[in-house]
Amino acid sequence: MESKPHKKVIIIPTYNEKENIEKIIRKTFSVTDADILVIDDGSPDGTANIVKRVMGEFPDRLYIEERTGKLGLGTAYIHGFKWALKRDYDYVFEMDADFSHNPEDVERLYTAVLEQNADVAVGSRYCQGVNVLNWPMSRLLMSYYGSKYVRFILGIPVNDTTAGFMCYSTKVLKTIDFSKIRHIGYGFQIEMKFNTHKLGFKIIEVPIVFKDRTLGTSKMSAGIFKEAIFGIIGLKFRSFFRKWKS
Repeated sequence: MESKPHKKVIIIPTYNEKENIEKIIRKTFSVTDADILVIDDGSPDGTANIVKRVMGEFPDRLYIEERTGKLGLGTAYIHGFKWALKRDYDYVFEMDADFSHNPEDVERLYTAVLEQNADVAVGSRYCQGVNVLNWPMSRLLMSYYGSKYVRFILGIPVNDTTAGFMCYSTKVLKTIDFSKIRHIGYGFQIEMKFNTHKLGFKIIEVPIVFKDRTLGTSKMSAGIFKEAIFGIIGLKFRSFFRKWKS
C-alpha cells in the first residue's frame, strides 16, 4: 500500500513585489508540487492584483491572504502558519519573493528532512563556507558574524541563524506557542529556530547559494538587523523562566 503524498505549502510574504511575484510563482510551480500562499501586506504597487490574476491558472494551488498595511515579517508568517495548520498541510516552507532563495532548492530542503529524519531544514548560507552573491562586504560581515554571535548566545545548533529559507514539519508549528513570539522583524527567524531547538526538535542545515535581489527594493536595513541581534539577550533571559515541552 503506497503512502499518501505529503501536502506542502510555500508561504511567500510580499510588500511591493510586482517585479518578482509572477515570475517566482511560475518558476516555483515548475519545479515543485507544493502549493503557494502569498501573504500580502497591502502592497500599493498592485502585487496582490497580479497574484489574483495568476490564481486563475493555478486553481487549488495558489492562494493569497491580504492584510492592511505593513504588519511585519513575523506576523505574516504566523498568519500563514495558522492558515496552513487549518488546512492540514504536512510541511510548510518559508521563501522570499525576490529570487534570493532559489525555488529549485525547495525540494532539496524537503528531501533532506525526510532522509535525515529531521523536523526542520534551514536553507543555509554558512554551513559550507560563505555562499552569498552580490552583497556588499559590510552586510555580509554583519550577517555572518551576527549569526555566529546568536549561535554562541542561544546555543542553537545552526550556522545561519537568521536564514529565512525554511522547511517546517507541521508538528513543530503545532507545538510552538505563537503568542509568545516577540519579534516581528528579522529577529523572528532567530526566535523560531530557538523555540524549535528548545522544544527538542531536530534541525538540519542544507547548503544553498543566496543571491541578492536584482529587481525591487530590499526590506532589510542595518537597524532591523541590529534589533534582531540585540533582541536575543532578552530572548535568552526570558527562556530561563519558561517550561519547555514538546
